[in-house]
Amino acid sequence: MLYGIAAATAALLLAAVLAALLRAPALRLGVLDRRRQRPLPVLGGLAVVIVTCLVAWTGEWTRVAPLGDGVGRLLFAAAGVAVLGLVADVWRLRARVLVAGTAVAAVCVVPYDETGVPGGMLAVVWIVVASLAFRGLDHADGLAGTVGVVTAFGAGACAAAEVMDGLAVLLSVFAAALTGFLMHNWHPARVGMGACGSLFTGFLLSSSVVFTRAGYAIGPSAAVVCCLGAVAAADAVLVVLTRAVARRPLLRQRPDHLAHRLRGLGLTPQGSVVLLGACSFSAVLVGVLVHTGWTGEGAALWVAGGALLAVLVLLRIPVRPPRRAPSTQVTGPLRVRNG
Repeated sequence: MLYGIAAATAALLLAAVLAALLRAPALRLGVLDRRRQRPLPVLGGLAVVIVTCLVAWTGEWTRVAPLGDGVGRLLFAAAGVAVLGLVADVWRLRARVLVAGTAVAAVCVVPYDETGVPGGMLAVVWIVVASLAFRGLDHADGLAGTVGVVTAFGAGACAAAEVMDGLAVLLSVFAAALTGFLMHNWHPARVGMGACGSLFTGFLLSSSVVFTRAGYAIGPSAAVVCCLGAVAAADAVLVVLTRAVARRPLLRQRPDHLAHRLRGLGLTPQGSVVLLGACSFSAVLVGVLVHTGWTGEGAALWVAGGALLAVLVLLRIPVRPPRRAPSTQVTGPLRVRNG
C-alpha cells in the first residue's frame, strides 16, 4: 500500500516535470499538431510512457511490487506501440502500418490459455479497435487524459478485485502519470498527447481489461468492455457515421468528434471535457459493478443505449467546416489536425 502511494506520487510529479521539459524540444524540432489554429507540441504522451515504464520497472527490479505473470510482457508491448506512435508523430505513417503494428503487439499479449483461440482473436480485435478509438479522443484539450485517468482507475479496481496486485499498481501509476500530464494539457493546452501517448493509453487499458476478464464468459466480458470503453467507442461510431453519410474520406481529420459537437451546442472547451469525463465515470462505474458482481450484465445495456442515443442526437448537430484546408504536414514534421 505504501509503495503504491509513493509510486503514484512519484509518477505524477515526474510526468508533470518531464512533460514541461519535452515541450521545448518538440517546438524546436517541429513535432507539433495544430489545435484550434495554434501549434501544439505533442511529446507530452512520451512523458507519460517514460514515467509509467520507469516507475513500474523500478518496482519489478527491486521486487517491491512485482508486475506478475504476463503484465511485464503487456507493458513491453504497450511501450512498443508507443514507439510506433512516436514515429507517426515525427514522420508520416500510413494508417495500415499503425493498425498492423498494434495488432502484432496485441497478438503477443493475449493470454490464449485462458481465453482460448477464438476468444483470443476477439480480444486482439478489441485491443486494436480500442487503441485506435482512443487515439481519436485526442481531438480536444484534456479529453484523452481525463477519460484515460477515469478508465485506468476502473480497470485498476477490476484488477484489484481479481487480486492482480501488479497490474493494479501499474494502472495506478499510469493514472498518476496521466494526471501529471493533464497539468499541462488542460485547455488551453501547452503540450499534447500525440499518437505516442494516445496509442499507449488505449493499448494499455484495453489489454488490462482483457487480462482481468480472461477466463470469464464472453457475454459478461463484453458487457464490462462496453462500459469501460463507452466514450471512445461512441466517438469512433459518431465519426464513422458522419463521414460515411457525407461520403468523406474516413481518415481525413475534421472537426466532427464528440467535443466538437458539444461545442456546437454552446459548451465551452472545458465544459465539454468535464461532461464527457462525467459520462466516462458513470459508464466505468457500471463496468466495475458488473465485473465485481454487484449488478448484472444487463446494466451494460443502459450504457450502450445511452451512448447510442447520444451519437444519434449529436449526428444532428451541424459540423463547422475547418477554417483552413486540412493538411497532413507543413514545414518539416509539423502535423496539422483540426482540434
